[in-house]
Amino acid sequence: MVSRSYSNLLDLATGASDQAPAPAALGSLRRRLPRVVTNSGLIDDSPASPASPSPAPRPRTIVVANQLPIRSHRPASPEAPWTFEWDEDSLLRHLHHTSPPSMEFIYIGCLRDDIPASEQDAVAQALLDTHNCVPAFLPPDIAERFYHGFCKQHLWPLFHYMLPLSPDLGGRFDRSLWQAYVSANKIFADKVLEVINPDDDFVWVHDYHLMVLPTFLRKRFNRIKLGFFLHSPFPSSEIYKTLPVREELLRAMLNSDLIGFHTFDYARHFLSCCGRMLGLSYESKRGHICLEYYGRTVSIKILPVGVHMEQLKTVLALPETEAKVAELMEMYMGKGRVVMLGVDDMDIFKGISLKLLAMEELLRQHPEWHGKLVLVQVANPARGRGKDVAEVQAETYAMVRRINEVYGAPGYEPVVLIEEPLQFYERVAYYIIAEVCLVTAVRDGMNLIPYEYIVSRQGNEKLDGMMLRHGRKPDEKKSMLVVSEFIGCSPSLSGAVRVNPWNIEAVADAMESALVLPENEKRLRHDKHFRYVSTHDVGYWANSFLVDLDRTCRDHAQRRCWGIGFGLRFRVVSLDLTFRKLSLESILMAYRNAKTRAILMDYDGTLMPQAINKSPSAESVRILNSLCRDKSNEVYLCSGYDRRTLHEWFPCENLGIAAEHGYFLRSKRDAEWKTCITPADCSWKQIAEPVMCLYRETTDGSTIEDRETILVWNYEDADPDFGSCQAKELVDHLESVLANEPVSVKTTPHSVEVKPQGVSKGLVARRMLASMQERGQCPDFVLCIGDDKSDEDMFQLIATAACGDSLASKAEVFACTVGRKPSKAKYYLDDAAEVVRLMQGLSYVSEELALANHRDVDEDSSLDVWE
Repeated sequence: MVSRSYSNLLDLATGASDQAPAPAALGSLRRRLPRVVTNSGLIDDSPASPASPSPAPRPRTIVVANQLPIRSHRPASPEAPWTFEWDEDSLLRHLHHTSPPSMEFIYIGCLRDDIPASEQDAVAQALLDTHNCVPAFLPPDIAERFYHGFCKQHLWPLFHYMLPLSPDLGGRFDRSLWQAYVSANKIFADKVLEVINPDDDFVWVHDYHLMVLPTFLRKRFNRIKLGFFLHSPFPSSEIYKTLPVREELLRAMLNSDLIGFHTFDYARHFLSCCGRMLGLSYESKRGHICLEYYGRTVSIKILPVGVHMEQLKTVLALPETEAKVAELMEMYMGKGRVVMLGVDDMDIFKGISLKLLAMEELLRQHPEWHGKLVLVQVANPARGRGKDVAEVQAETYAMVRRINEVYGAPGYEPVVLIEEPLQFYERVAYYIIAEVCLVTAVRDGMNLIPYEYIVSRQGNEKLDGMMLRHGRKPDEKKSMLVVSEFIGCSPSLSGAVRVNPWNIEAVADAMESALVLPENEKRLRHDKHFRYVSTHDVGYWANSFLVDLDRTCRDHAQRRCWGIGFGLRFRVVSLDLTFRKLSLESILMAYRNAKTRAILMDYDGTLMPQAINKSPSAESVRILNSLCRDKSNEVYLCSGYDRRTLHEWFPCENLGIAAEHGYFLRSKRDAEWKTCITPADCSWKQIAEPVMCLYRETTDGSTIEDRETILVWNYEDADPDFGSCQAKELVDHLESVLANEPVSVKTTPHSVEVKPQGVSKGLVARRMLASMQERGQCPDFVLCIGDDKSDEDMFQLIATAACGDSLASKAEVFACTVGRKPSKAKYYLDDAAEVVRLMQGLSYVSEELALANHRDVDEDSSLDVWE
């Protein structure tokens, strides 16, 4: 049995309970045990070292979901074993049918039946041997609070835009349910750890039940190849931020490498939450949406899931399907009825009552359909339970009864409600005979009913022959869809009639127009839909996701990773192997040994944290004074602020200052200001300022700063999403009106700047080093620190200078950025506080050296007097 000692590393402060794994469940998986547990007492997550060639292992994906794609059958007698079969209706079941044959799948999840503790080992072994499944057995109390508690009372309603405004609407947040949710996720994590080979395996986590699982797995294996797909909607930030554990869930999802959503709307809401609550921005890289999260690239995948085409074709060819179609055709079409079909779960979000109201309105407005039109509503059992489900059922029964009483006739019921569970072939038979399919859900993650309907209406040769006897020609394939705007499949069905399900009259009109649309138009819409559904099936979806997951994880071995944070705030820092944190000890040693030093640093965000009060602290001024008093130092402060402000803030005699990003430059306090380029004509401000004023007036919280040669539009205090959107528009606007002016338009975090062309901090670094070289002072120590894109020019210039003759032959060069992010600098410090501590250390060394030199001078003077 594999040791579980390492699993204890996952114990977070959540009340999660441990559960010992079933020893038998590991039998056939020992051949693929990870390195980390084959060396006694040693845990190592570093990249594997080269070894002798061996056959490449078969690619493997561990699929983790709340439920296994398995149907279990309880034994007839206590001595008989449990039996299992694949659940062909499960989406996950079809992954291994549709992915490359070389891919192996292992499934981890719960069984629908409660397995006695005494039988769990035998069941686990049987599932592993026969179905490659590893069951997760949750203790009954945790299972109840996990699924029916936190998942169904908190996450499910909230993700479907239902706020707990009263105890009757979902219930208030219950911390004990959250703890059960975390505990259940930890049990799933333990099961993954039993079977994973972290160097080779992919892990694919599914849906909102397991949203914190990525944190547990990333904590154990920093380089795990981990994907997460959310099958439900993701709400807008205004809804999501009401969740008390909102940040924990966001950070847990961001511990994945790839996060998948069905629609752009869901992805957009997630990205908005990351921006508003975690301050993260996203960008598009060659068509892929990406977030930078502590140096890791988290990709966002937008792709709706599809149906399993082969399964549907197989069901369409079954004799049972043909017999059921014949029965239904006789029941409805034989009597001149036109069937409209709805297939929904009996819950509050499926909009069954809204559909029935629309049907009632249609019959009221169009009496010509009396006796002809039939709505068949298949109501699947609700997955949840409680007062809401009972209310939906009671309302549905009452409405069906009322419609049939008012508009029915002997031998004719306008609404047929089917509550008993239908087998898949029976459902397909209803699809085949239905002229229109209605989906009026008020909120749904995806909903594959329209896809199944389209494929079923395509039929096959035998079914075409049956339909021909009732007047439909084989080449007249047609289908009509009326779908809610609020379901995930709606954007991909451009030929459907999209409706707002809350607008009863509009839905009724859409239903009637779908019935009377010209036959040729119906065929064209069907053909368009079928081409999309048949090419974007579940196999296409799974392959596309796994290909993108592989692409996202390719550079894992080329990066250094380590974990920071506690509990569910854990995250992994991932950096390039050449990018490392600046060591205080090494830089102080190099500083102490240097004879001539050049120090160039940014101000705002580097020496001073981003804050409302922009003026420097007394300690910062003291540090700079101390460094400038050291005659071995040449110190320059480079900032975007104007020269008058910097002159007032820094009363340091020997401090060089570059104002307005280097346009103005002086080497000492009493020196004259010079310009780094030919004095600029600022008449362009008369063009740019009115444009900025327009955006200031339309963007609440934004301001304009008018400096001597720079105009800045700052949106730091505006709404982050709106401010960012306005900034992009402003850049386009300014670049258009200033196209013939000698200026450049630059974006920085929370601002847009217009400045003269040719001005950069790199030019300041060049001037500084050239000036020192002219005086015969080639520095053997260079320190350059900055925090944003404008400082990258400095880093690049310093790296180039290290290869030239402006530095000493063995110069120590330290280009350092603030924050762990992609940069041309080779070093980083975490924040401005660390920069201040570094500068304090350098100033103390200068003071020590000055004191030592003073003592040496005193001793020499004493010797001269004695002699």
